[in-house]
Amino acid sequence: MAKASFCSHWILLLLLEVALLTHQVVAGQAPYACDQRNATLLQFGFCNTRLPTSTRVEDLISRMTLQEKIIQLVNNAAGIPRLGLPRYEWWQEALHGVAVSPGVKFGGKFPGATSFPMPILTAASFDAVSTEARAMHNYQRAGLTYWSPNVNIYRDPRWGRGQETPGEDPLLSSKYATFYVRGLQDTNLGGDKLKVSACCKHMTAYDVDNWKGTTRFKFNAIVTQQDLSDTYNPPFQSCVEDAKVSSVMCSYNRVNGVPTCADYNLLSATVRSSWNLNGSILLTCEVLLLYLPCSYIVSDCDSLQTFFDNTNYAKTAEDVVADALLAGLNLDCGPFLAIHTQSAITNGKITEANVNQALRYLYNVQMRLGLYDGNPRSQPYGNLGPQSVCTGENQQLALDAAKEGIVLLKNNGNVLPFSKSNIRTVAAIGPHAKATRAMIGNYQGIPCKYTTPHDGLSAYARVVYSAGCSDVACYSDSLIGSAVSTASQADAVVLFVGLDLNQEAEGKDRTSLLLPGKQQELVTEVTKAAKGPAVLVIFSGGSVDVSFAKYNNKVQGILWAGYPGEAGGAAIAQVLFGDHNPGGRLPVTWYPESFTGITMLDMNMRPDASRGYPGRTYRFYTGQSVYNFGYGKTYSKLSHKFKEAPLSLGFPEAAAVKRSCDGNLTCFHLNAHDEITCSTLTSKVRILVHNKGDRPSNRAVLLYSSPPNAGRDGAPIRQLAGFGKVSVAPGAVENVEIEIDPCKHLSHAGANGVRILHGGIHTLAVGNARHPLPILLQS
Repeated sequence: MAKASFCSHWILLLLLEVALLTHQVVAGQAPYACDQRNATLLQFGFCNTRLPTSTRVEDLISRMTLQEKIIQLVNNAAGIPRLGLPRYEWWQEALHGVAVSPGVKFGGKFPGATSFPMPILTAASFDAVSTEARAMHNYQRAGLTYWSPNVNIYRDPRWGRGQETPGEDPLLSSKYATFYVRGLQDTNLGGDKLKVSACCKHMTAYDVDNWKGTTRFKFNAIVTQQDLSDTYNPPFQSCVEDAKVSSVMCSYNRVNGVPTCADYNLLSATVRSSWNLNGSILLTCEVLLLYLPCSYIVSDCDSLQTFFDNTNYAKTAEDVVADALLAGLNLDCGPFLAIHTQSAITNGKITEANVNQALRYLYNVQMRLGLYDGNPRSQPYGNLGPQSVCTGENQQLALDAAKEGIVLLKNNGNVLPFSKSNIRTVAAIGPHAKATRAMIGNYQGIPCKYTTPHDGLSAYARVVYSAGCSDVACYSDSLIGSAVSTASQADAVVLFVGLDLNQEAEGKDRTSLLLPGKQQELVTEVTKAAKGPAVLVIFSGGSVDVSFAKYNNKVQGILWAGYPGEAGGAAIAQVLFGDHNPGGRLPVTWYPESFTGITMLDMNMRPDASRGYPGRTYRFYTGQSVYNFGYGKTYSKLSHKFKEAPLSLGFPEAAAVKRSCDGNLTCFHLNAHDEITCSTLTSKVRILVHNKGDRPSNRAVLLYSSPPNAGRDGAPIRQLAGFGKVSVAPGAVENVEIEIDPCKHLSHAGANGVRILHGGIHTLAVGNARHPLPILLQS
């Protein structure tokens, strides 16, 4: 998202709000709605907590003038004093901890909040974030509507915002989305109440920010129905169908010519109707046959102004209002709807009923959050406060999440972990050796504290330090000589290199995958001088071509640390010195620099040999990789074996659609939306994991599948079919159970976007173990 930039428009909104003050004012307005101490408010139906939510919503809307309604359609919603309603800022961020954003006010009793690793590194800690968010709300330091998570597919390593996402795989991203939303919203209160409102963004096919002059504001993503169905949309579908998210955000870009925030087929026909966006744990949001909107759709910030200014899709501002509201948008992050909705009504583009419908979605979510139930400190979660933020437990969770996410890419000669008895002096070298802010990534808050890499290493050995570069850009080699001298004094050398927000960030895509500036030269020269083991630690969201280090014997170890959050330095040190056995796996493919010869604007996932296009992500990419998706070493030696898996799966011949496949192979496929037939195929796969090493291992087990026509006819080369986590003691064998639904996990989209399951022999794979799985017809 971008900051709202239209200052003159906000001044106009302020004048409109002043006009609202001419109405009768309820005396002694509290900083929250429905102050139960106010007798006048107690007469309003929307303040009566005993009434159904739908009745309360309708009562509130009926008491508002049209002007008052319109001013509620933007993120900085004006207060209505005569109804006892304070201002409400919808815009809060919590990508990896409560973050600096318009609705969040750090300071006073809340100087900071726990800063967890960026999502590209980890998928934990969501419940802790919602607890800290609710605590700040109870003291009027934040709202309860958080525009997180970012579940866009990380299609291209150059994308500046890829660090915000869980990676390139649609199944992994879908599971991440589900757990994030459930953790943040926490519907354990019962009914449809929410602890915090989550928002899945940015829908859809949004992964270009500013690449060689093409910005997200003007980009028209040309996407096939096939790729929308099995790559770009699945995480959003899981948000809606599985997690019951209370909000979805449309993106800046156009998809196939249509601005996403004006796309009726996307917002209403797909998200709200087909996927049933109701945002509730209830099966439906219907009460006495009256439809009760349970969730809302919001624009990315200033999206409406953006598509008005940068496309020819709408002729007038009033047309933009009509296109958006009639497509299914309910809230504008920005002032556009507040400024132009009245004239859109006057010109007959929309009606007041359209405004009322948008408000129903908005107020329903607010009431589910308890924003009309009086003092938040007298409600459930009302005991949360300053003592609930930056707790020791949450900071330990931030440390654990960082350790779990770190990926060991290289360990020649088992140089890692370092010997605590032999490694007495460590040289910490590089632009990230004393990193603080750089460990946090973007959409950050104010951390409780920092543990730098230098500080982390100091807990294990004497540390000598040299920056090697004046900053991450490393334009000069003037400091390399000093770094070489420092390295020669130590028993071991750790080089902290990589990227920061000056290379990859919102509004900034990369054009190269190499280490910036003279960093490669720094690594090469320092490792030559090292008298002991030399290890490279890479900070980045996107992949980096470190082929030079991968094949350099002087670089004996490589770790990828992502952007590890406030406790990153401690996490890295614990991995280096063996107090934690690394078990992380890469969530994205690491491509070579030659990949940058491909335009970032080609949205096709599948390869096209006729034009030399290699495809994207491990599912379709046919080129060479530096490191593969899912790669990651450990200090243990693990083996995998299929203990139990179906010998074959069959379904009724009547359900199959026969057709010819490539070569001499004859096959059939099943419409994967045939839920009745598909449910009969769901099976459990049990995998034995044997730890043959001398250290306990906490490891993700990845189960892949390859179809009979792998890499042909639009089918993936392989894809993730399921995953689990296992802790295995030295010498022990543990069992991992993964449930697979072949119609979901072994299928892919056809050219028309409908998922199909091919008959024939599929191959399941985990580690080095393989299991053939024939899918057959049954007469």
